[in-house]
Amino acid sequence: MASEDIRTATPAPAGTDTGTEAPGAARAAGTWLPRLVTAGIVLAALNLRPGITSLGALLEDVRDDLGMNGTVAGLLTSMPPLCFAVFGSAAPRLARRLGPATVVCLGMVAIGVGLALRPFSGGTALFLAASAVALMGIAVSNVLMPVIVKRWFPDRVGSMTGLYSMALAVGTSAAAAVTVPMTHALGGGWKPGLGVWAVLAAAAVVPWVPVLLRRAPQNAAERRAPARTAGAAGATGVAGATGSTEAAEAAEAAGVASGAAASAPRMARSRTAWALAVFFGLQSTGAYITMGWVPQIFRDAGVPAGTAGVLLAVIMAMGVPLAFVIPRVATRLPHQGPIVVLLGVCGLAGYTGLYLAPHSGAWAWAVLLGISGCAFPLALTMVGMRARSAAGVVRLSAFAQSTGYLISIPGPLLVGVLYQQSGGWTLPILLMGALMVPQIGFGVLAGRGRTVEDELEAVRAPAG
Repeated sequence: MASEDIRTATPAPAGTDTGTEAPGAARAAGTWLPRLVTAGIVLAALNLRPGITSLGALLEDVRDDLGMNGTVAGLLTSMPPLCFAVFGSAAPRLARRLGPATVVCLGMVAIGVGLALRPFSGGTALFLAASAVALMGIAVSNVLMPVIVKRWFPDRVGSMTGLYSMALAVGTSAAAAVTVPMTHALGGGWKPGLGVWAVLAAAAVVPWVPVLLRRAPQNAAERRAPARTAGAAGATGVAGATGSTEAAEAAEAAGVASGAAASAPRMARSRTAWALAVFFGLQSTGAYITMGWVPQIFRDAGVPAGTAGVLLAVIMAMGVPLAFVIPRVATRLPHQGPIVVLLGVCGLAGYTGLYLAPHSGAWAWAVLLGISGCAFPLALTMVGMRARSAAGVVRLSAFAQSTGYLISIPGPLLVGVLYQQSGGWTLPILLMGALMVPQIGFGVLAGRGRTVEDELEAVRAPAG
């Protein structure tokens, strides 16, 4: 579940590398440099969700101290998808100018600065601004980390993506589980409990510094070259120098950005693309509602704050093993609809339990909601199956991601408004459960065995 970015967790399809990948930058740079890159990837992945899930565990304390009402708190929980949609779209352009490794390093700096400033904000507006800084770093790193994986480890994309995905899930669940106990250990109060995660972000900067220093310098003409040759990212000759690898990475990012922008109107004519985008948006809505509000639901039902954080960690941790199982099963089925229905039924059962017995059955509801949250890796898998070519996968991913994140923005905010106006959780939980119904419907449509290219060709055929 955690998190919610297609380009973050989708391994590069076979044939995605458009150029000739010689030995690869990792091998050319020796043995210590790829080890540093591996450490940088793992530490960066660990930082991509704690800023979100740690806040969910302490949201009540933050609200009380800063005087937030339910509507403002809902805006706060809607910020992750909003920032991912806005700042994530800028990542390819930044990579073209600076190189993806540099942007990820700066992203870790932004996360650290934002998380360090939140405890000292002193008011709601500054708290939101500091959160936006951290989310900006998360957004650009979300987009560019897979590019680094593919370029540094071209012969180990699958294993490195698995390592990265597991680290992301560990960071998500760990922050939910230990934030409250750590807050108590640091003397109580939400400020040290949230601010301490800036230390992890600072640690993630360290491996990238020697990687960037090791990179061969580029003059202005070389930096402009990738922008002119984005359509042939690998053909510029990446063999040998780390600097050439950075240029190839930047060229690829630029090509993805321009190709995605150019293809958006075409994808909008595909019913499958729309079904997948809405499915992705609705499952993202559930994910951010869960991370932002479910711990509060448990706390208001009488569950201790520490236990509520652990329950959120259970929900997040369910994605670690199932993220490896569900894609394997999905690719062997001609229609992924049955998996969509199974996950949706688990979600409906979990929300029903939250409504009827949030305290006595808390652990069971957490497990059910965690299983339901595995609609995220299923959505990623269907993106790869609903397009014939690597270029089609990239375009479909960009369309489903951008549209899906826009769809997911109002959900957490609406939950906050309903909670504020009704004074309880009945209406918000009914909304959460109701959203599962269209999620199942659009997921079944997206799971049909067809490709977006076939649909687009069928649309063009009458005109020809």
